[in-house]
Amino acid sequence: MVKIYTRKGDDGTTGLWYGGRVSKSDLRPAAYGAIDEAGAALGMCRAAATEEPELAVDILALQQELFVAAAELATAPEAAGRLEAGVSKVTREMVDDLERVIDRYMDRVALPPKFVIAGGSELSARLDVARTAIRRAERGVVELKLAGELDDDTVLEYLNRASDAAFAMARYADEDNPELFEGRKK
Repeated sequence: MVKIYTRKGDDGTTGLWYGGRVSKSDLRPAAYGAIDEAGAALGMCRAAATEEPELAVDILALQQELFVAAAELATAPEAAGRLEAGVSKVTREMVDDLERVIDRYMDRVALPPKFVIAGGSELSARLDVARTAIRRAERGVVELKLAGELDDDTVLEYLNRASDAAFAMARYADEDNPELFEGRKK
């Protein structure tokens, strides 16, 4: 039987990829932990996208790329040279590809003129929850940047686009409910 527990984290620390240990409350685990949460939320979205194969494919791709972002953030800065573009390090191409995904969805829906009320459909509500989790991860990466622990802003740009992509997908999933874009009617 394979045991998933190591007991190494019982002291409140966690291991970084390519070595080193930090507190579980450190900025780095907080950031990649939020990405893990976003990926799980996207899994709930993908499970609900049974009637939307295009969305399911794009959600899975986003989940896979979030693993790349998490791997980059789970690596100590001194080991950053060991990261592999597109596998464990976010690339400019990944950001550009997400912009195309965002544009593809937003070209097919009307941009809400006001705030959006979440919950037009189960899928769009789940996507909005995932979007907020991605935003939390983004804020965590901003904290890393402000602390001088982020050498390359590409992962930050990627997370910004990733939340925009979740927003665009949610609006596409809500396309049959335009009244949700208007807020409370008088």
